Amino acid sequence: MTDFTQLAQSYIETWNETDATARRAAVERLWAPTGRYVDPIVDVQGHEQIAATIGAVQEQFAGMAFELLGGVDSHHAQARFQWGLGPAGQEPLVVGFDVLEVG
Repeated sequence: MTDFTQLAQSYIETWNETDATARRAAVERLWAPTGRYVDPIVDVQGHEQIAATIGAVQEQFAGMAFELLGGVDSHHAQARFQWGLGPAGQEPLVVGFDVLEVG
């Protein structure tokens, strides 16, 4: 059985990884080679594109960090979790959610 809470936490840590080499390695651990990341403004596939997207988000929101908010809802091979983005240790300025699928 998948530990979705740990998976979501690892996902958040990947979005916070500022070292490009370490970030790429984290992406390779979490996503299949043909894995996909989709949000309202981007639809990318593969390790290189996903790592580049995360790097671009970090540049756009420099000095901010993602954090996991609350619990992780999951069933079968899917999970949904809420995250916050803002200055570390402060109230998030942006709150959103992501859905992941394992397989």
